[in-house]
Amino acid sequence: MKKRIVLLLILGLYMLVWVACNPDKDPEPDNSFPGFVKPENFPAPTYHFETNPITEKGFQLGKKLFYDPILSVDNTISCASCHIPTNAFAQQGHDISHGVESRLGTRNSPALMHLAWMPLFFHDGGVADLDLQPISPITSEVEMDMDIALLPEKLAAAPEYKEMFEAAFGAGGLNGTNMLKALSQFMLMCVSSNSKYDSVQTGKAVFSSLENEGYIVFKSKCASCHQEPFFTDFSFRNNGLPISASNDSGRAKITLTNEDLYKFKVPSLRNLQYTAPFMHDGRMSTLTEVLTHYTSHIPDLYGTLDPILKKPSGTSAIVLTPAEQTALLAFLETLNDKKFITNPLLAP
Repeated sequence: MKKRIVLLLILGLYMLVWVACNPDKDPEPDNSFPGFVKPENFPAPTYHFETNPITEKGFQLGKKLFYDPILSVDNTISCASCHIPTNAFAQQGHDISHGVESRLGTRNSPALMHLAWMPLFFHDGGVADLDLQPISPITSEVEMDMDIALLPEKLAAAPEYKEMFEAAFGAGGLNGTNMLKALSQFMLMCVSSNSKYDSVQTGKAVFSSLENEGYIVFKSKCASCHQEPFFTDFSFRNNGLPISASNDSGRAKITLTNEDLYKFKVPSLRNLQYTAPFMHDGRMSTLTEVLTHYTSHIPDLYGTLDPILKKPSGTSAIVLTPAEQTALLAFLETLNDKKFITNPLLAP
């Protein structure tokens, strides 16, 4: 009996010493990859995670694809060429997107944020499933101009891709469907939720007096279209811009109805510091220009102007005093999220 006790004591001592000398041999799983985490002040996402759960291998594959110009016909344009992480995945400085051979599109590259909650994609809502969204830029002749049916063969010629696809999706996993799923897994992780506004909403910070005044102005004058917490209601509206040189008819291109002429998706107001220029075609370079537009009289030139902006001739669409504009701009600053644009998980 005494020998057994002694042996147990020796074994226990040995285990304590072993653990102390081997702190890196933690039996707990590696949690370095966070996976998708719903922010505390956000609603439940609408994306179909049950058909495409985010895994570390799938995410890393999607990230490599997102930053790789191999997706374009001449290996010069990647997704990140127009969706730059330090610009909240928009393209600051370009009014409209630039594709292969410097071909010009007709629209400004939208910021990529909160895609797990987005019901429709692009400025005109032409795609209803994130897994199908990349097909449009990949095949567009003014963007990547690539035959998507040839992409799996092109990727298979790069040895690292065969290995990464099989690690993420199993044997024989290198195909077009899984390529799109991997891209979705990366884009779903583009969640901006660490602005000062978010900290206020979760009780970790408070607005300054001026920011709070701006928040009151925002809720009174802007929130009908730019609804919290995404600061868009994902709807399509005609905000009274004159027709562009390209005569882009907006949502009507998809629905083929006159009721949708010149309607475009309401953009998010998050991260405006990083995403200029503004409007669907990047025609405005500053927020001052944007406020000037909305505080002027906006005529209903095409019969589809949003009812919120319809006012008698000579009346401002939205009335904002200079003091209210200053406060509103201060509040909009609280929607900028530096952690999002510097997140190493999303960086190339």
